[in-house]
Amino acid sequence: MTSADAPLVEARGLTRSYGAVRALRGVDLTLAAGEVLLVLGPNGAGKSTLLRSLAGLLRPQAGTVRVAGRELNRDDPDARRAIGLLSHQSLLYDELTLLENLMLAARLYDIADPRRVAEAALEAQGLLDRKESRPRQLSRGMLQRAAIARALLHDPRLLLLDEPFTGLDAVAADRLRQLLALHHSPDRAMVLVTHQAGEAWDIATRVGVLVGGRWAYQAERPAELAPFHLRYQELLHA
Repeated sequence: MTSADAPLVEARGLTRSYGAVRALRGVDLTLAAGEVLLVLGPNGAGKSTLLRSLAGLLRPQAGTVRVAGRELNRDDPDARRAIGLLSHQSLLYDELTLLENLMLAARLYDIADPRRVAEAALEAQGLLDRKESRPRQLSRGMLQRAAIARALLHDPRLLLLDEPFTGLDAVAADRLRQLLALHHSPDRAMVLVTHQAGEAWDIATRVGVLVGGRWAYQAERPAELAPFHLRYQELLHA
């Protein structure tokens, strides 16, 4: 396999426990550029733990993660530069304005002309007129858009999204779907964790279901949501 053919994401044997609770039980994942994996499962299935492991924020007790050919570990922080993360937290500092937050992020990624890049990212999210606002002054939808601007600031090849539609109204959710569709390209990949398959069904190319820290299902996204939903319910009650 050449470097051009290598997976963008390759996780092997990911294992993680919290006391007696086994969140991940030897999970494998291979994701090629151009793919969007929709990850479903009940509360406690290990979805967020998997995402944090892929982001390099959580060190698995066993197993490895490689992104863009580089293994994620504490000795190589640059390996995480290919990753953009949208988590339950906005990762924005309340004491800074949106512009200051994004300029700081740009500097952390060694991006040239941080102000120009930060303003362009805010403009792309329709937030340039709120650049002097602080995160606590924003609505839930605006805060989510600001977090997306931060996650996309360095044009990551791998975008990880943890319940990105939570708290959004219908208009904001539609806008987010449009933004994700625009980010989707042949040289990028996404992993999107959600409780509701319909929220991102049209964006996904693959679907995986985690139950009890293991894959109960992984396949190309079926054409129709309704039959899959029935299968999903069966998996949850197996």
